[in-house]
Amino acid sequence: MTHAKPVRVLIVDDSALMRKLLAAVLSDDREIEVVGTASDPFDARDKIKALNPDVITLDVEMPRMDGVTFLRKIMSLRPTPVVMVSSLTQAGADITLEALEIGAVDFVAKPVADITHAMEALSAEICAKVKIAARTRVKAIRPAPERRQPARNRVVDPSAKLVVIGASTGGVEALKALLMDFIADGPPVLITQHMPERFTAAFARRLDRECPMRVFEAAHGQRIEPGAAYIAPGQRHLELVRDGTHFACRLTDDPPVSGHRPSVDVLFRSAARLAGPRTIGVILTGMGKDGAEGMLELRNAQAITLGQDEATSLVYGMPRVAFERGAVMRQFPLNEMADAILDACGIDAKATAHA
Repeated sequence: MTHAKPVRVLIVDDSALMRKLLAAVLSDDREIEVVGTASDPFDARDKIKALNPDVITLDVEMPRMDGVTFLRKIMSLRPTPVVMVSSLTQAGADITLEALEIGAVDFVAKPVADITHAMEALSAEICAKVKIAARTRVKAIRPAPERRQPARNRVVDPSAKLVVIGASTGGVEALKALLMDFIADGPPVLITQHMPERFTAAFARRLDRECPMRVFEAAHGQRIEPGAAYIAPGQRHLELVRDGTHFACRLTDDPPVSGHRPSVDVLFRSAARLAGPRTIGVILTGMGKDGAEGMLELRNAQAITLGQDEATSLVYGMPRVAFERGAVMRQFPLNEMADAILDACGIDAKATAHA
């Protein structure tokens, strides 16, 4: 089934070859219409006003104004779904993560060799991400949230609870917002975010610099401790395992589950088996259904299960499926999720916020 109206796309890239290849790939999809191309942000600015595209594909490195600076202007003045397309998304993961935090919906890594054939191989991914972007609700840039002051005296036995979180499209911004509202000495947090392997380490480093908790890219056998968050590496499943009287991270190269590796279902199921009632399961913004079955197992194991609400989800896919299957006990807007998690852990979140 096709959309009643095709997704109108503006391609912004300084490379004439890349503009041509992207236009060819996107135009082959009946649900997409390329309404124009632009070679730099100044050209793009006029075409955005004239053409009113549904989605913009945006290169990072361009003359006269870099793509991230232009993205900030778009999200401040005329919020529009943006998919980043750039070679810098491979070598410059930090730049890509900054773009996602600013408000880009997703990204595609521009190939560095045999570009014509490589772009054909990426065609399904590119078209899918553009169509997903068209269905998102982007918002103007908001001021950065204030960092909580840690309140160590308010946490009694933070190892008594375990938090597991799953996210996909929109998760970079959502996870940062959530963890910025967390506390330095809270219960341990395990996270599966759908992201390529080159980017999870950079994402962990970025969160570790800015958030109250310590944040790691999870390592195989790493012991899980309070006051720390562990992110599943790209292309590896993250599971909870026992290490004597403690919990630890287990990484596997097992086949994809629910279409993904790492898979949220894999993480949630391992927590349901081993931690059950001690667990708080959280499912955030994302496309698809990964995490829904694992969250249902968590709820059946007497865990507390929370989901991001539709209004604050960039893509209300994963949270919706989990909620409709009865896996989510209660939904919250993103700006209330950290407090909801802390409340579920028995921590006075409101007191902590003002400590």
